[in-house]
Amino acid sequence: MARQPAGAAMIRAVLFDWGDTLMRDLPAQHGPMCDWPAVEPMPGAAETLTALRRRGLRTALATNAADSDEAQIRRALRRGGLEHALDAVFCARALGCRKPEPAFFAACCAQLGLPPAAVLMVGDDLQADVLGAQAAGLSALWLRVAAPRIVGVQAIDALAALPALLAAGQPPA
Repeated sequence: MARQPAGAAMIRAVLFDWGDTLMRDLPAQHGPMCDWPAVEPMPGAAETLTALRRRGLRTALATNAADSDEAQIRRALRRGGLEHALDAVFCARALGCRKPEPAFFAACCAQLGLPPAAVLMVGDDLQADVLGAQAAGLSALWLRVAAPRIVGVQAIDALAALPALLAAGQPPA
């Protein structure tokens, strides 16, 4: 594993939300994403996943998706060119609990074989992804797209900023 700066060394895996974090949630579409006429990765998603994996970090998806099971999520990710870059897919349906419940994050960490302090959650939903992860003991980073800044919440405006943030030793709280 590549050497990480002090402070970032604790992070060994990154969980990503699905809709509007790794894949664009198209509002006019309904049902499982794998069945939509078109799917779109979010800008910088593929490059970010590749950069993190090159640094020796594990990457996984953590989603509350109501319309898709794990197989359908994987099909949508494959269509978007992202499936190969994820070590695991954690779906609320399979886990039996949802974000922001601490049990959701505990189950993800347990399946990764890592303590919460070694896992970073990145997502666009402040309550479910960021505050929920922090309450469960994970570090968290808000993918803040077109939302105002909130004092005390570490955020990025684009996924492409994540590898440099971690490389600079600025791990999220």
